Amino acid sequence: MSFDLPTLLALRLGIDLLIALAFWAQMRRYPTIGGPGWWSFSSVLAILGSVMLWSRGVLPDAVTFSVGNTALAVSALCAWMGFRSYVGASRPLLPILAASAAFFCVTLFFLIGWDVLAARQAAFTASMLAITVFSFLEIRRADPQRRVPEMQALRWLTVVEFLGLVGFAVALRTDGLSQADVVPPFIFFFLLTKLLRVVLYGALVSFRLRMEGDRARQGLLQREADSRALIDNLSAGVMVFRPDHSLSSINAAARRFLGWSDGGANPAVAEPSVDGWKMLREDGQPMRRHEMPFERVLATGQPVRSVVIGMPQGTAQGVNWAVCNAYPENNAQGGLRHVVLTFIDITPLKNAQAQQKHLQAQLAQSQKMEALGTLAGGVAHDFNNILAAILGNADLARQDLPPDSASRESLHEISTAARRGRELVRQILAFSRQQPVERTRVNVCTVLAESCTLLRGALPPQVELVQSCAPDTLSIEADATQIGQVVVNLCTNAIHALDGRPGRIECVVDALPGHSSLLPPELAKACVQLGVEAVRLRVSDNGCGMAEAVRNRMFEPFFTTKPVGRGTGLGLPVVLGIVQVHGGAIEVDTEPGRGTTFTLYFPAAPELPDAPGETSSAHNRVEPVTMDSIPPVPSSATSPLSDHAMAEDPTAVPPHILYLDDDDTLVFLVRRLLERRGYRVTALTSQTEAIDAVRASPNGFQLLLTDFNMPGMSGLEVAKAVLEINPQLPVAVASGYITDELQVQARAAGVREVVFKTDAVEAFCEVVARLVRPEPG
Repeated sequence: MSFDLPTLLALRLGIDLLIALAFWAQMRRYPTIGGPGWWSFSSVLAILGSVMLWSRGVLPDAVTFSVGNTALAVSALCAWMGFRSYVGASRPLLPILAASAAFFCVTLFFLIGWDVLAARQAAFTASMLAITVFSFLEIRRADPQRRVPEMQALRWLTVVEFLGLVGFAVALRTDGLSQADVVPPFIFFFLLTKLLRVVLYGALVSFRLRMEGDRARQGLLQREADSRALIDNLSAGVMVFRPDHSLSSINAAARRFLGWSDGGANPAVAEPSVDGWKMLREDGQPMRRHEMPFERVLATGQPVRSVVIGMPQGTAQGVNWAVCNAYPENNAQGGLRHVVLTFIDITPLKNAQAQQKHLQAQLAQSQKMEALGTLAGGVAHDFNNILAAILGNADLARQDLPPDSASRESLHEISTAARRGRELVRQILAFSRQQPVERTRVNVCTVLAESCTLLRGALPPQVELVQSCAPDTLSIEADATQIGQVVVNLCTNAIHALDGRPGRIECVVDALPGHSSLLPPELAKACVQLGVEAVRLRVSDNGCGMAEAVRNRMFEPFFTTKPVGRGTGLGLPVVLGIVQVHGGAIEVDTEPGRGTTFTLYFPAAPELPDAPGETSSAHNRVEPVTMDSIPPVPSSATSPLSDHAMAEDPTAVPPHILYLDDDDTLVFLVRRLLERRGYRVTALTSQTEAIDAVRASPNGFQLLLTDFNMPGMSGLEVAKAVLEINPQLPVAVASGYITDELQVQARAAGVREVVFKTDAVEAFCEVVARLVRPEPG
């Protein structure tokens, strides 16, 4: 088969043109990949060489041979430079230009200066062989491990081209073959290798694109992993939902917030979808579907910011709270891809706010109790004076009547009513915590048994009262009367809660370890510091229970839900006051229609020492009224007015008592009481007159008995002024309410004894007998 040279050159021209355009397009599309630009320029030079060969006979040989051979040689050189650019090697432009110019000059010399065809052929063949060898070496350096199939194929193609060039050179020197016979077949051969080379160059570009794509994917995966790790380690929860409500992704913080496992839910149990979630509004009410952040984003397509939501975690775990933000994630066409929810767990903040609100309510309650206590104390002072006058005068009247007088019964009823009034005063002072507490070691089980025995007499027949105490030796340091009052008040409330219906009231006493988690924190801390257990008293009923509004106000003084005449509203406030003054705590569990349980906690009494002769009363008794600054005179010496003492010492002078009170009624009463017992009494209503009387006769009085709450100077101020005049004068102070502060101040002022004023009428004579000394005549 013969090859037509013009046809081959035309075919080669068209192929080189397509190759140049293809590589130029790749260069424009992938500017970061080296090589396509050089290969495109190599094809342009090949086109120039083909045109020069085609123009032989039309243009001068000096132009066609020199330009054509130089263009073909430089085309091969540019193809080699393109591979170097692809693998990142240097491209020395200046040596390339110098070599191109030198080759052109050599070709032109062998054409014009020394017209030798063989020399021109040898120069061209040698140049092409050198470029082929350099290309082979470059390919081997680029892939020494032979891992890239495209480069290995290109290496073998270079070997084939080298052999073709050697064959071309041998064929030109073979006798019987002219240049016209040799050139067309080899042009066709090198056209085929060129096509294969172009295919391999394109494969190398694709390989580079695959490598860069793999690196980009690896980088993307790494960035995604980094982002996922970052999101997973955020303290804020992140959840990504699809528009169909299914969950796309969730981080660890969100799982913890929702109570899911960190490693994913049980595959056998599907994680709850948005449709099954129960969300709460900030006010604790269920959130409606259209209020949920996810649904609002779906409905409006707009972000939702700073929505407070609550997620119930079950009956025992409470509610988790969060500030939630939601925003849409759209695709390139603007369609919704995902809804992203981010939220910050504010459960500790909500708990702190609830605790703060609770503390504020306690502070308000405490301030209210303090204000009412102050009011109660003032009322009790005046009321005590009235009761003291009634009781004292009733007692004097009975003494004046013969034993068989009918008026004695009336006077007894008057005294009974006055004592009831005195108990009411005690109750008011108990709730305001201004009543003195005389603590002894009290067996709670005994108090409970006595209180239940008292209650059973007034218990409706359809109500069952059950008591339980284990062990039966539980003791606390308390006022037994007040603890009994607590039990009676709580059981009375339980009876009223049953409202005539059959029911059950249960009183249970047991012990808890001091470190028990069931104890209120402050009480547990106190028990641990004291090294004692806690005694728990529970009073429960299955009555009507209390609504939230009633529960919030149940400890308010004078608040009652009972009809007029059935309650004073002081029962539970008195309970609260007694519990708190004993260092205890109270908890209430109630639900409308299911009953109420009051749980009281008290620190247990310390264990009694084993030392013989030491009684529990002496060890645990608190003496709130006797001052220790001046030791009292023994009682045997304080009864100078008895008949026996007067018989032994007929010259003894009755002790002189100075009594001070701003109430004329009490002044009159106390003077009569003491004078009937043989004392000399100076009764005054003016503080300055009392001080002047002592100053006038410093040793003329054996006792000063003064009221505490008086206008102008208080009883303590009078006591200080009098003791400055006569430090040895015994002084006693009477008050309608006694506080720890008053006792401390009285002790500091040198007062011997502080007397509770409701008991003053009965106790004054005993106090006088204990404190005064007879004055020899």
